[in-house]
Amino acid sequence: MKNFRLSGTYRCFWLLTLIVFFTHPVENAAQTAAQDPDALFLDKIYDQALTDGRCYKWLEHLSLKIGHRISGSPAAEKAVNWTRSVLDTMGFDSVWLQPCMVPHWVRGQAEQVRVLGSRRYGTFPLAALALGGSVGGNVKAEVVEVTGIEQLEALGTKGLRGKIVFFNRPMDPTQIRTFDAYRLAVDQRVAGAAQAAKYGAVAVLVRSMSLRLDNFPHTGSLHYDTAYAKIPAAAISTMAAEKLSEVLKTDGRATVSLRMNCRTLPDVLSYNVIGEIRGSERPQELILVGGHLDSWDVGHGAHDDGAGTMQSMEVLRLLRKCGYQPRRTIRCVLFMNEENGLRGGKKYAEEAARKGEFHLAAIESDAGGFTPRGFSFEGDSSVFAAFFEKVQALETFFKPYGLQFVKGGSGADIGPLRDLKGLLSGYMPDSQRYFDYHHTADDTFDKVNKRELELGAASMTALVYLLDKYGL
Repeated sequence: MKNFRLSGTYRCFWLLTLIVFFTHPVENAAQTAAQDPDALFLDKIYDQALTDGRCYKWLEHLSLKIGHRISGSPAAEKAVNWTRSVLDTMGFDSVWLQPCMVPHWVRGQAEQVRVLGSRRYGTFPLAALALGGSVGGNVKAEVVEVTGIEQLEALGTKGLRGKIVFFNRPMDPTQIRTFDAYRLAVDQRVAGAAQAAKYGAVAVLVRSMSLRLDNFPHTGSLHYDTAYAKIPAAAISTMAAEKLSEVLKTDGRATVSLRMNCRTLPDVLSYNVIGEIRGSERPQELILVGGHLDSWDVGHGAHDDGAGTMQSMEVLRLLRKCGYQPRRTIRCVLFMNEENGLRGGKKYAEEAARKGEFHLAAIESDAGGFTPRGFSFEGDSSVFAAFFEKVQALETFFKPYGLQFVKGGSGADIGPLRDLKGLLSGYMPDSQRYFDYHHTADDTFDKVNKRELELGAASMTALVYLLDKYGL
């Protein structure tokens, strides 16, 4: 059989034909996507956020000019007044303060926690922070190390009376979602003091909730049981926890002295800060976007949750800047007292129920200002399946931005709205570094990346736009 060969001219002709044949459908698809009005508007939102964003500058002011802002403090009051003034300047339809009574816990002078008379290290300090809501006290006692609350019962009163319980269960590094690792370890911080007091312990030390080995202790809230004594409780850094555990292994015992001056003062009047753009067609249907304005009393509270509050304000500004008139009412809520009481979130839900307000959707940003990864969704079981099926149809718009939608979880402040039977959503940035900074003095403005913060604000705005346009 004779070999068949194409000349150079014919080879070029057929090659060009094949290229046109195979790329034409792709080009048509790309042109169709580019011409879709929703895709074009999302591009406009992202372009606006990345070229003329405000949230990073706002966060700089909140972090550096106001700083950490635990509920009840003068700084929290300053943050309320400043954010209201910023919202007032943007020409929204309504801006107001919603009163709520909040707890006022004061850390007092710096904590002192020391290991006394170690054979290898002598007397040395442990990097520590009192847990939020802890009582103060001066304690000197022997330490008993455990890796979980479940071990307390076996030790009983005989093994724990008069002792300091040291909870030393690390966050699980094999959990890819760091929030899962946090959830599996945080019970020792929240309930450790109450459970140890049942058996006569005089204080507790808790390994910080972090996957990083460093010398930054992580504070956070605890809950006491009124049936038992309130005992002092402090978090120690992961490096301090490793060293204390080493002393217990090498010496066979360790004595720790603890001095804390923290106390709880009477409740203080504070406020949720609220701004909204009223809907043109369905004003009675609300789409909420928010975060919590308070923070712990160390660092700047930049990731937790300065980032989320500034992004939420930016959502309303971006919609206005892009010339969008929403059909439904879009409301920004900066909640007070998420960290040690959730009073703002509870008050907001109480008032919404009293007024008969219907929240079609509520989106919370309270996971840091890192690179966007998507959104999680939850809701009352009677409506969630139908809502999630509808919202999944919108996921395709977020594929170009690398975002995904998943079931499960939203945010602490919007959780009380579940009974009002709307869709609840949590903004999900990349979580791998969040617990390096969470509740520490290292949660400062310089740890937030400008572009990542702005991408998050744009992603939240895009979701609000699509929910407003298409409903559920």
